[in-house]
Amino acid sequence: MPLPVLVIDSHTQGEPTRIVVSGGPDLGNGSIEERLQRFSAEYDHFRSAVVCEPRGSEVVVGALLLEPVQPASSAAVIFFNDVGYLGMCGHGTIGVLTTLAYLGKVKTGPHTIETPVGNVQATLHEDKTVTVENVASYRYRSAVTVEVARYGSYTGDIAWGGNWFFLIANPPCPLTLDNRLELIATATAIRTALQEKEITGADGALIDHIEFFSAPHDARNSSRNFVLCPGASFDRSPCGTGTSAKMACLYHEGTLSPGTVWRQEGILGTVFEGSIREGQDGEVNPSIRGRAWVTGESKLLFAEDDPFAAGIKF
Repeated sequence: MPLPVLVIDSHTQGEPTRIVVSGGPDLGNGSIEERLQRFSAEYDHFRSAVVCEPRGSEVVVGALLLEPVQPASSAAVIFFNDVGYLGMCGHGTIGVLTTLAYLGKVKTGPHTIETPVGNVQATLHEDKTVTVENVASYRYRSAVTVEVARYGSYTGDIAWGGNWFFLIANPPCPLTLDNRLELIATATAIRTALQEKEITGADGALIDHIEFFSAPHDARNSSRNFVLCPGASFDRSPCGTGTSAKMACLYHEGTLSPGTVWRQEGILGTVFEGSIREGQDGEVNPSIRGRAWVTGESKLLFAEDDPFAAGIKF
């Protein structure tokens, strides 16, 4: 990593995004999926250097901006965190479009953003909120019970919202920040049990997000959630892909109609407004609306003799 890496930091309803605007690896041409494979195989040290300590933390989600495949697209992006790569990131997409507007690269209106799991449409509104039309989402299995060592049994739905989720309606404790350590520990144990029992998403896909739900603290909202992300960090925002997965489950249950606004409250009390359109073969096309704020611009430096140039990996 001989060059300085220029990044812009933002947060979306509390969840940080670090966008690499220059100094990233040359991933060549090809599809976004092919470039993600090259990123993972040859430049994983860059991922950890940008988002892991001492330059980042376990909660930071990184976004590498790429040249899009389609000329009409506004951007292409690969999302990643301290332990790996994300297919899609709802809060991150809101952060990307907000950052592109900050840089003067986009104006209000609709934009196409290319991701490894497909193109998403994102609209920058005059009030600086962003609506993300996520990839098609669906419930894969319902009422799946898993036995969790030392924690008992938990029943939830398996759903796709751009990432794979196990969604649980009965959390082990109230969804508050004071209980975050218990929530992290329980959700981590559930994720481990799913892997040990070989309970997966479609085609054996790893379920790497665990989502608890409860009644909202604010009566104006529809639900409150807590989301364990890949690794040991929880989502500070209401989670865009998690809200998409939840709405897909509600649609399959017949309790959420197309066009109805679903207000998902996160662990900080911030809100994403969601809705769905009917898709094909039982899928839904979810939309998420939220706001991001740019928090800083940085130049990341990497000394050749720094033992943690590639980040600290726990």
